[in-house]
Amino acid sequence: MSAPTATDHPLASTPRTVLVLGGGLLGSCTAWALLQRGHRVRLIDPDHADGGSWAALGVLMAQVFHRTSGRAWRLRQRSLELWRRWIPALEARGHHLPWRSGLLLLADDADAEQRLRRLALDRQALQLPVSLWEPERLAALAPALPGPARLALHSPADGQLDPGAAIAAFRSDALRVGLEWIRDRAVALEPLAAGGWRVRRMGGDPLEAEWLVLAAGLEGQRLLDPLGLAFPLEPVLGQALELELAADDPAAPALGWPGVVNWQGINLIPRPDLPGGRRLWLGATLEPGACSDPDRLAALACLHGQAPPWLRRAQILRQWQGLRPRPLGRPAPLLEQPLPGLLLAGGHYRNGVLLAPATAAWVCEQLERP
Repeated sequence: MSAPTATDHPLASTPRTVLVLGGGLLGSCTAWALLQRGHRVRLIDPDHADGGSWAALGVLMAQVFHRTSGRAWRLRQRSLELWRRWIPALEARGHHLPWRSGLLLLADDADAEQRLRRLALDRQALQLPVSLWEPERLAALAPALPGPARLALHSPADGQLDPGAAIAAFRSDALRVGLEWIRDRAVALEPLAAGGWRVRRMGGDPLEAEWLVLAAGLEGQRLLDPLGLAFPLEPVLGQALELELAADDPAAPALGWPGVVNWQGINLIPRPDLPGGRRLWLGATLEPGACSDPDRLAALACLHGQAPPWLRRAQILRQWQGLRPRPLGRPAPLLEQPLPGLLLAGGHYRNGVLLAPATAAWVCEQLERP
């Protein structure tokens, strides 16, 4: 299978030189998409596996998004459609991207139940394949769901994708088709008088290109400040756990859920592909600031006191955390061109994995405008 282009158009008529700052999922995906369009790309990233992408859970919540119009809705739908094309294309070239389809959004009180019923009607009017699951059907799932579950909305098109595997796939395929990956840290950005940008870096000579794409998360704010560009980002901490169900627990058979379960904003992700086949990830974006709160993690682990017994008996194998950049005073994400040749592609907050393809397509479109 040949690689899809980043948009529905042929190769760019005028290839550009592009510097992409940031090698997380957004930066790697954008660099890959630009190369598919014929642009010449260098990626600047020190390759530290401590950014928000590596700590993300990778939940793709597009069709059960609470809005039905506007930029956020359009970005989600476009990204979901691009993921459906890009994952098979990358896998056809030997890059495995663990994708788990299905998402079950739970309602635990009367207000949430009514919201789900309205959402189901809206999505069905758009002919999207969502369905309501009543309590009787939910009670038959094993192991028992967090409760009380009054209703759930099931979306087979949504799901979960491993961020680390996606980053590795985009990088590897991009390197195959000509990406120059510079393992370094950018220290300053300078607009060139004749057009284009210069990036000063910590470990070598400056680099220049016609276009500069800033996809460096919270690090990007430091680079923009000397240019007089105010795009403040607030760090928001996400915490996650990997759990293993007790093998001798009769209340915890192999996870038989129809995909990701979302309960009060907390994601429970079955991981049958991991050793033992009885593991799951549990996590949420919890708190502002850069320092984790052990009490919040404990509350997360027990679902604020409403975890079913099998979950309370599960063994915690590991825990991790990461910072999400949330824009202040602007909607997420930041997709803007504040200066000629400079594109901001960041501030995705909790949806960087979902919105990476639509972000990459937007970058391509900005470069190729007449």
